[in-house]
Amino acid sequence: MEKEEAAAARPARNEQESHGTAWKRARSGDCDVNSGDLISHLADALLGTIISLLPTKDGGRTQILSRRWRHLWRSAPLSLEVLAFLPVPVFDRYAVPTTAVSKIISQHPGPARRFSFLFLGAGDLYAEVESWFDSRALANLQELDIGYEYLLASKGKYQLPQSTFRSASTLLVAKIRNCGFSDTVPLSFNFPLLKELSLHYVSFSGAFQSLLSGCHALESLYMLQVHATAGCLRVCSPTLRSIGFRDNSGEKTELVLEDAPRLERLLLPYCHRNDCVTIRVIRAPKLKILGPFSADSCKFRIFQGMSPVSSANSIHTVKVLALTCSSLQLDAVLGVLRWFPCLEKLYVSFHEYYQTHKKFEPQGDPLYPIECLQTHLKKVMLTLYMSYEKQVHLARFFVLNAKVLKKIEFLVWNDYSDELVAHQHSLLQVKNRASRDAQFEFRNSLFFIDKHVEDHIHDLSVADPFRQP
Repeated sequence: MEKEEAAAARPARNEQESHGTAWKRARSGDCDVNSGDLISHLADALLGTIISLLPTKDGGRTQILSRRWRHLWRSAPLSLEVLAFLPVPVFDRYAVPTTAVSKIISQHPGPARRFSFLFLGAGDLYAEVESWFDSRALANLQELDIGYEYLLASKGKYQLPQSTFRSASTLLVAKIRNCGFSDTVPLSFNFPLLKELSLHYVSFSGAFQSLLSGCHALESLYMLQVHATAGCLRVCSPTLRSIGFRDNSGEKTELVLEDAPRLERLLLPYCHRNDCVTIRVIRAPKLKILGPFSADSCKFRIFQGMSPVSSANSIHTVKVLALTCSSLQLDAVLGVLRWFPCLEKLYVSFHEYYQTHKKFEPQGDPLYPIECLQTHLKKVMLTLYMSYEKQVHLARFFVLNAKVLKKIEFLVWNDYSDELVAHQHSLLQVKNRASRDAQFEFRNSLFFIDKHVEDHIHDLSVADPFRQP
């Protein structure tokens, strides 16, 4: 009996010894593949990249893992996120206080991958920031996120200190928030490598085009509540491929695509029915993705040249379109389709308005047919589809009139049984569909297109930013 107990205890002691040995090896940096520590076998350069992607505090804490890791933080590109105050405890994990910055950059030789800091007010910590940007650690910065706290930004009246763009020659990504650019402060912009630029709550008085002209490699631009003194933002850029634009201020705003020869996407997340926004396309010969915007808004307008977009002044380059619409104005969708005769994909997101008793049945005018339905439209996706009568009427219109249609997807809130799908097929009259190749799919999905679009404005690898992943 004693021998059996001793034999049973031996594997446990061996297991404890093996764990202890593995821990000692990990502390010394001497690990093998069989110990299960695969990370330590990665090259130092790769480990440095991983560390640079961690929050500031977590990156510094990797030094305690083993002797081998102690030098990696100093050799890895620095990622430094700073908050002037930490109002919520959760931020403590991701950012460091301003009092710790000087010590960090004195111990880290650089280069820096990312620097993020929001001022509390005009003049706040300007001297300290000057010294930070003068340091060797921030000399070749790649990503910059800077501005003022939103609630204290005084609607974009605060100016950024002159030292802000000291690393402009190496920046790849920049986000500027809650500040203003004035003609009274001469600024010379030169960003030879910058590819992504985000402007959040920024006001310009004549310096907007000067900023764009200084971005020689810019591919993606996102403007959130950006205003110019004259109320007009003119875009001239030979390199831009994607523009995101959002303005829910209620003020009249005009975005003019004056000369954008490479622009492919104009994304308009959260463009609501009451937004007073005018889009004017002067020259954007490659524009093929547009939206989402409200089809039933009388305040949102799109121009081509000096005239509103219409069936007589249509945009032939747009292939992918996203619209939002209430159940009260579904005929507006058909009106918009006449503007884009070469449309191939259409996304319609319904608003959550209650059904009314007003009769509605969309009709096509045989004298002026919707051109895209005849030869181009292949895919339709209806989001927040709840089988309201008017929604069914609109879907049925596509079924009966889209002659080259391949598929209609219905994103619904509840699972559809075979019986419910069969009932929908009957309502949609799929047996009489104009395209014999058309397929119909009902999927349970809470997909909010505006959030998805905003999250992918800068992601040029996504071929269709309206498509649910």
